[in-house]
Amino acid sequence: MEDFTTLLITLNSIIWHDSVLIILLGTGIVFTIWSGFSQYRSLTHGVQVLRGSYDDPKAPGAINHFQALSAALSATVGLGNIGGVALAIALGGPGAIFWMWVVGIFGMAIKLTEVSLSMLYRNTDDPDNPHGGPMWVVSKGLARMNPRLAPLGKFIGGLFCITLLVSTVTGGNMFQAWNVGEITEEYFDVPSPIAGIVLAILVGMVIIGGIKRIGAVAGRLVPIMVTLYLLAGTYVLVINASDIPAMFALIIQSAFLPQEMAGAFIGGTAGYAFLFGMKRALFSNEAGQGSSPIAHSAAKTDEPVREALVAGLEPFIDTIIVCTFTALVILSTGIWNRAPEAHFSVAPNVVPLGAALWSLETLPAPERINDEWGEGDVVFMIVNADPNPQSANNSHRLEGHVVTQNSSLVIEWDTLASNSHPRVENTGVYATYVGATLTAKAFDSVTPGLGKWLVTLAVWLFALSTMISWSYYGEQGVVFLFGERMVITYKVIYCLLIVVATLGFIESDADLDNLTGVGTGVMLWANAPIIWIFGRQAMSAYHDYINRMKKGEMEPSIRQHR
Repeated sequence: MEDFTTLLITLNSIIWHDSVLIILLGTGIVFTIWSGFSQYRSLTHGVQVLRGSYDDPKAPGAINHFQALSAALSATVGLGNIGGVALAIALGGPGAIFWMWVVGIFGMAIKLTEVSLSMLYRNTDDPDNPHGGPMWVVSKGLARMNPRLAPLGKFIGGLFCITLLVSTVTGGNMFQAWNVGEITEEYFDVPSPIAGIVLAILVGMVIIGGIKRIGAVAGRLVPIMVTLYLLAGTYVLVINASDIPAMFALIIQSAFLPQEMAGAFIGGTAGYAFLFGMKRALFSNEAGQGSSPIAHSAAKTDEPVREALVAGLEPFIDTIIVCTFTALVILSTGIWNRAPEAHFSVAPNVVPLGAALWSLETLPAPERINDEWGEGDVVFMIVNADPNPQSANNSHRLEGHVVTQNSSLVIEWDTLASNSHPRVENTGVYATYVGATLTAKAFDSVTPGLGKWLVTLAVWLFALSTMISWSYYGEQGVVFLFGERMVITYKVIYCLLIVVATLGFIESDADLDNLTGVGTGVMLWANAPIIWIFGRQAMSAYHDYINRMKKGEMEPSIRQHR
């Protein structure tokens, strides 16, 4: 497991280099300016389209604009909004939320561009079952530029599909299933694999019906789950209303200044706030990733840009609204920098294990405040060692596991690499709340039991909705690579991986971040060049559409009588 973790860390350091994030942010800025701030058009005209004013049942496609957005949102509004935001704050501090907002705003322009391209190049040979996405853009686009480039286009399209499948397996499937298993076991003592089996059956029942069933389920499920979650968030924020202004000030300040250690939070630099905010926002709203254009390509329309304007609403709903609610709940309740759950009477001794490798001695688990430890609980202590680039200080979290030894509960500690001799910061022992569980604890801190029921329900709904949409994304990648004959095999494997993810090989928020980071990152690397190569075509189509709209050619009454 340590070798696998090391591999993930190495891959993430390459994929998520600061320059990559800057390029992606720059892409959003360029297309925002190029489109004349298309965000405004998405929030106005896009809403009109979403309400059905421009629906044309005779147009090619399988689902209407609302269902297409719902299918895409069911993939984006998911555990990235519950667990991903918690990860961003736990690892990057409050400043990560500011950078999530930035990605959300500029991501609207990226989303419009990539969906415009997918709509322009989608395959509608079967009008009721269209195929679209970056793989079709690059394969058909390069062939149109120069027939000699057709093989290159197919190769790049295939490469994108491989990255699509990697992301499908990690962020679209295993991240979701793992969070469901974690929170169900935490609150209801149901073993994670049992939750995984139930989830796999539910997902299988939906995805067997294809995009029409996915669109129908998403169209009903997404509005319900988002409304439920926002109502609960509003309840918490009303109770903590006096703290909200200070939370916004903390978010903005922490985005540009180092954040000091406080309670369970070991501290964070502005750079890491930027890194984790960008990563989690991109994982949540998928701007530039090339995934949601696959769902939007199934929309019934003969105006490519019309669906792209609807798609621009995704990052706004996902990041600016839903993620902000989660962030304010976590910050206002103080769960992110909580006090220890237990204290040793005397700090454990530091144990040398070899050259620059250390651990702590195994001791009986100290009595937990207001609760009891259970077999398998993950905890951590804060130790002082070599400088930590993430926290801008010398503090590190050293994880441990509660296990049974001679009929009593003890804590066995992981290892820490450090050239200097570590020392224990204090005697406090913190329970490790990973992803969605941290958000649930935030709700529980306001009204005991609220997190248990609300967030568990939300996690199940969000995970289910995300997984059914991502199964379709992966399916389209399989169709491009292997044809329709492999779809059933793919769906079976997809459902089996749901169970695999709940078997316990992911243990901490860092493991979770590393796993999903690879999946998201590889797609960005594959899709960003496609956006730049063909972006001019998207902008040309966009400005043509807006010009016709300004001339009055896009009025619903005119559309209905064409």
